[in-house]
Amino acid sequence: MKTVNVVAAVIRRADGCTFATQRGYGEWKDWWEFPGGKVEPGEDPPSALRREIREELDTEIRVGERLCHVEYDYPHFHLSMDCYLCEVVTGKLTLLEHEAARWLKPDEMDQVHWLPADLQVVCRLALREKTAPSA
Repeated sequence: MKTVNVVAAVIRRADGCTFATQRGYGEWKDWWEFPGGKVEPGEDPPSALRREIREELDTEIRVGERLCHVEYDYPHFHLSMDCYLCEVVTGKLTLLEHEAARWLKPDEMDQVHWLPADLQVVCRLALREKTAPSA
């Protein structure tokens, strides 16, 4: 089975909301995901992520720590995905490829139909929220 190496941006705001996008094309049309895309040969994951977000959302991001790594077998390929916590530097997250987008509060993350691999990231975020020290 072919392996596809991708990166995903878990874009967060100071109020704890996380940015999610809805696919507007392909086999998984209408499912929700964290924005990102394929890592090109010779490209490091953070550079790939910055490029993908410029291409998909016309926005510059700051790539922070790696939140998690997900391995998932879809019917026609194996996905290997690195997910990074990110924040917007400049831009307005303009949808150039996606059908829709939402800022989701932590308790709203289950209100959209996540792609299977991205659902693992949602679970990792929930675990992070539970174990984060109180302010």
